[in-house]
Amino acid sequence: MPGHFEPLPGGGAAVALDDVEISIIRSLAVQLLELIGPGPGADTPDDPLAELFAEGPSEPPADPVLKRLFPDAYVDPEQAAGSSAEAEERRAHSAEFRRFTENDLRAGKRENALAVIRTLDALAPVDEGGAVLKLSPEESRQWLGALNDLRLAIGSRLEITDEDDTDLLYRLPEEDPRKPMVLAYLWLGGLQETLVATLIS
Repeated sequence: MPGHFEPLPGGGAAVALDDVEISIIRSLAVQLLELIGPGPGADTPDDPLAELFAEGPSEPPADPVLKRLFPDAYVDPEQAAGSSAEAEERRAHSAEFRRFTENDLRAGKRENALAVIRTLDALAPVDEGGAVLKLSPEESRQWLGALNDLRLAIGSRLEITDEDDTDLLYRLPEEDPRKPMVLAYLWLGGLQETLVATLIS
């Protein structure tokens, strides 16, 4: 089980994590939460209707990581800078789509990251250090979403856009300052892959 997820009887998944791995995943999930930001109703927690009817932004985020997490729905990147009527129409559709969906998308990503933190915080350590994380089917899906978001965020910081970029990561010299982030990216990818295999088995 060390380093990869395995299925649990009756559904769900389990993985053995050492103390360092637990700390890394938790820290990354907290950073993801901070990046996503509070919900639209954070300033008025006693008014659920305000949050229900709150409209999201119509412009894409400035931060490249958030752009990766919340991409435009209709804009073709190769045509985005154009001024043709078709490009303008695509931008308008994308802005409208974002206005009505981004808040929900952020809420979902926020809940997934919180699920990661909560399940890690609830772990009971074993004698030799670390713990075995056991997830329900629902928690497994939340972890899968959070792992995907974490890899997208790190990949954006590393400027990974395709598989060729990933191959180059393996050849980075040890002294490269990006190396720790690369190792985290590849490790999270392994966790994500085994969790997917567990859920579809």
